Amino acid sequence: MRHVDMTTRALAPTAPTAATTAASPSRPTTASTGGESFGNVFNGVASEVAAYIQHGDPDGGAASALSAEGALLRARATGLIMDGADAPNAVAKPPQQQAFLDSIAPWARQAAAQLGVAPELVQAHAALESGWGQRPLRVEGGASSHNLFGIKAGPSWNGATGDSTTTEYVNGAALTTRERFRAYPNAASAFQDYARVLLDNPRYRAALNTGNDARAFAQGLARGGYATDPDYASKLARIAGKLQGITD
Repeated sequence: MRHVDMTTRALAPTAPTAATTAASPSRPTTASTGGESFGNVFNGVASEVAAYIQHGDPDGGAASALSAEGALLRARATGLIMDGADAPNAVAKPPQQQAFLDSIAPWARQAAAQLGVAPELVQAHAALESGWGQRPLRVEGGASSHNLFGIKAGPSWNGATGDSTTTEYVNGAALTTRERFRAYPNAASAFQDYARVLLDNPRYRAALNTGNDARAFAQGLARGGYATDPDYASKLARIAGKLQGITD
């Protein structure tokens, strides 16, 4: 699901910087505790807390027997503390998705400021086009192109490129094609180019300066021809709403 070709003035990719490299966290790994899976450990702690809540702790024995993890879950269950997932309007996200959002947050904020939209809208767009960072467009040799927004390499593009299989919709029918996409040395360059593409192309004007309005942003991109998928606007608005803590 990549958007149709566009014409904009060429932007030569910038060289990677030390700050860019440092801002990209490593992908999380699955940990184990004493040979047990995370699921088993969590279920044990959850049962422990459930028993505490049901039977109480009249003499302090049950509370003192709670593990550190159990004590933390008990505090959350009884409303004594909140974490990010418990905060008002927050929606819990799978760890891989949250890691992806955290890794692109600095550049999403910069691009959003240029476009006049909330950072969550830019993050949602990158998530939709890249499958939450799990389906990156690649260059020859298999390396990532850092192209998180599915921007094709038209005649005006003088930078690096990579060919990739993609899906285009013709008269409502999904067709698999091979297309050429822009490639960048790092994620920072990808976000800079993304902002320039939207700012320089008049047909995306309706998407600019839409603030927190995910629907207006998504519809502005769709009407401008960013993608051929007929459901593109609704898909983008739904992801953006999730990031904003808005549920249907």
